[in-house]
Amino acid sequence: MQNNMHMSGSSEDVTGHEFLAFTLGAEEYGIDILKVQEIRGYESPTRIANAPEFIKGVMNLRGLIVPIVDMRIKFELGEANYDNLTVVIILNVGGRVVGMVVDSVSDVITLNPEQIKPAPAMTSALDTNYLIGLGTVDQRMLILVDIDKLMSSSEMGLTDELVA
Repeated sequence: MQNNMHMSGSSEDVTGHEFLAFTLGAEEYGIDILKVQEIRGYESPTRIANAPEFIKGVMNLRGLIVPIVDMRIKFELGEANYDNLTVVIILNVGGRVVGMVVDSVSDVITLNPEQIKPAPAMTSALDTNYLIGLGTVDQRMLILVDIDKLMSSSEMGLTDELVA
């Protein structure tokens, strides 16, 4: 059990780490499955005045007001279309519940440490500070996002300002 890379007590498989795979545009991304609370179909959120463009608004999730972030707008991936594949991933990050709009969710992938490569330094819409690395499975490549770091960053503005 010495290879226990910050996994919270899951005894089934100490070597692999599970990521939820989702798509934004042509790219496939992955986030730690432990941060995912649920996956819902897209519903138009209630708009908030003066919120950044990537914050689509808020939705009422069983009495909890949840900010909804459209990652396609945040990562500047062109026009965001909403269809029956569009989903909202409800995340629990840093004690806050946040919804993240993505094009679609594909599956849950278990990656072993040797399948995760460091992200190359490149100029992309996604700051490499928020990347865990690149996960490879067969012919697929997942951009692994440190969703805690991204959602709690000051540029997202989700920490205190929206609680008003």
